[in-house]
Amino acid sequence: MTLTEQTGGAWETERRLTAIGRTGLSVPARQAVVDQQITSDSSVLDYGCGRGDDVRALQRIAMRAVGWDPHYHPEGSLDPSDVVLLTYVLNIIEDPEERRRTLVKAWELAKETLVVSTRLTWEKSKVKGTGFGDGVLTSRRTFQHLFSAGELRSYVEDATGVRCVSAAPGIVYAFKRDEARLGCLARRIAPAAIWLASDDAASAIASVVDYTERRGRVPRVEEMPTQMAELLAHLNTAELQRIVRVSANPEKVAEGAKKSTLTTLLFLGVELFNGRGPFGCLPLSTQLDVRAFFSSYKEACMRSDRLLLKLRDDAYVRGAMNGSKVGKLTPTALYVHRRAIDHMPVVLRLYEHCASLAAGRPQEWTLAKLRHQGRGVSWLDFPEFDTDPHPRLRSSYMVDLATFKTSHMSYEQSENRPLLHRKHEFLHPDDPAVPKYRRLTDSELRAGLYANPHLIGTEQGWEAELVRCGRQLRGHRLIKRY
Repeated sequence: MTLTEQTGGAWETERRLTAIGRTGLSVPARQAVVDQQITSDSSVLDYGCGRGDDVRALQRIAMRAVGWDPHYHPEGSLDPSDVVLLTYVLNIIEDPEERRRTLVKAWELAKETLVVSTRLTWEKSKVKGTGFGDGVLTSRRTFQHLFSAGELRSYVEDATGVRCVSAAPGIVYAFKRDEARLGCLARRIAPAAIWLASDDAASAIASVVDYTERRGRVPRVEEMPTQMAELLAHLNTAELQRIVRVSANPEKVAEGAKKSTLTTLLFLGVELFNGRGPFGCLPLSTQLDVRAFFSSYKEACMRSDRLLLKLRDDAYVRGAMNGSKVGKLTPTALYVHRRAIDHMPVVLRLYEHCASLAAGRPQEWTLAKLRHQGRGVSWLDFPEFDTDPHPRLRSSYMVDLATFKTSHMSYEQSENRPLLHRKHEFLHPDDPAVPKYRRLTDSELRAGLYANPHLIGTEQGWEAELVRCGRQLRGHRLIKRY
């Protein structure tokens, strides 16, 4: 069977030549595993699997995966599966009608989740050829239609008729059930609870107390790991709650309740941005948080809506940035390290999450840059932030929330890359690396290295100032130049 027979289209270009060999999971497949869209319990179909490397890589980590491809694996199974991967397929189909039929067919084969990925417009410099239809025809007679991040999400939503989640740039999830979509959003905003190890009833109770102090409420049995629930099966709900109330630190419980309230507001704000569903579709833990910390779901939604509206108020956003305990505020934006991102005021966390849902947060990033005039977020990648005293910028990815347009810039080939100073300012004050970074900054200030701030933002300018001041760096120590 061929893709022509599957979709009613025709092969006009050499699509088989676009299939590349991999030694591990592709970026989209790896993202789906990280986001728990692919688990050991789910069946996976890689539709248009090329050489089948993702299928083999998934099988090596004990996943139930099969693949089908019209050229390399035409004998493969086309039975419906829990998860369907449509990885870098749509961008190589030159016929727009066949492209859409292929997407619709993949959606029909997905019982739970469809994972769609394509190449993006920022890769146009890598695609050499002549204009052909709505894309480019290369010298090898392969075709590429490069999507923008916003275009891809809209395209999948239009074809499937459901709201989608942008998992990362160029990767979109479509869900058959709204509960699954909301569960995905919840995991991105509030990772699953960490439970203390429990070997007996006493340690299980200690774990419940720890959860209560961090969450601000006693967990339900359905939220507990199975082994823990079994260890506590001899206690009824009232008795367990009494024991926890006696054992838990009231101040920690109050602080946990405050954090959970803000996290719930954040989730509901993001949910509205992405399309709010009924209360019964929310993850169980979120439903319980709403019941514990708000008078009603309506009240929680109203408070969240007010929070979302505040994102339009430049003065309010600037005030939140001024009051933030983390991040470096410049005349144009707030820069925050990813380790400190959850310590921002909730309205700024909502700001960053909305941007990530609009266009996908990149897998590799170090700092988030939040503009305070206009609405735009950039994720900046400084891969050697912790080891280099003045790390170099490798790439940036930006989404404009007014237009949902995205842009990507790579600095890997640049001979004069931007670099960072005062690293401690991007982190939370309690970060263990802060004292070391602050000592370096203080020594650089005393040496006069920041006397010309307009010169030190790039590699060449910074090196020139080091020479001028007779200094050099050895790790995170400033020494005299010999």
